[in-house]
Amino acid sequence: MDNPQSKSETASFGFQDVPAAEKAGMVRAVFDSVAPQYDLMNDLMSGGVHRIWKSVLLDRINPQPGTKLLDLAGGTGDVAIGFLDRAGARAARGRPAAEATICDINHEMLKAGVSRKDAQHHAENLTRTCSDAQNLSFPDESFDFYTIVFGIRNVTDKSAALAEAHRVLKPGGRFFCLEFSHAITDGFQKIYDTYSFNVIPKLGELVANDRASYQYLVESIRKFPSQEEFKHQIQQVGFQRVAYENLSGGIAAIHSGWKF
Repeated sequence: MDNPQSKSETASFGFQDVPAAEKAGMVRAVFDSVAPQYDLMNDLMSGGVHRIWKSVLLDRINPQPGTKLLDLAGGTGDVAIGFLDRAGARAARGRPAAEATICDINHEMLKAGVSRKDAQHHAENLTRTCSDAQNLSFPDESFDFYTIVFGIRNVTDKSAALAEAHRVLKPGGRFFCLEFSHAITDGFQKIYDTYSFNVIPKLGELVANDRASYQYLVESIRKFPSQEEFKHQIQQVGFQRVAYENLSGGIAAIHSGWKF
């Protein structure tokens, strides 16, 4: 009799356990499907609150001229563009313009961001590249900041992705992850789960004609580790002064760490 597949060879895809080697392709298919309506669906699902969360993230980063950002799972580019906007509003004081690289494993998500009007005036300082978070194509110590926004939960091997984040950051560089998390009270979590499982897939069906992809996205949120558990994972790859900040009662959280 064949041995059953070991847990180490599987990965969660929402509430399913699937062969680890297949997860990346399954996630890619999800985002191929949702890419054209991705920004609109984010606004509808969160009532626009995701924009506030991303603004708080950029507040914490405090972009400056002369710095370089790698935005993993950067999709259509709203975080990278916000980074460049804020850095460009600072006095240069002899420093060059900031630079941002949007990196995503999904070609369709990158394509969906090319036509954004707010990206046009950053053409010289904004690049897009398709690469796997677990095996980045960038040299060691290339970036001052690494961000991953609503993307880490879709990665098959989170520890490998975190290790790559540590590798490509310069000494003194900072890691930031904005991700859906766990509400700080059981009552609030139940209310949020009721909304998530009953409303979001239905919105996906009505707006994006894709209920299944949004059902996966909701399930992947619930499978993500707690704030403390994820903090420990970040520490395990070498980041120091790791901390997290709950947003909207823990519906989302910003985790951050330093490379020294």
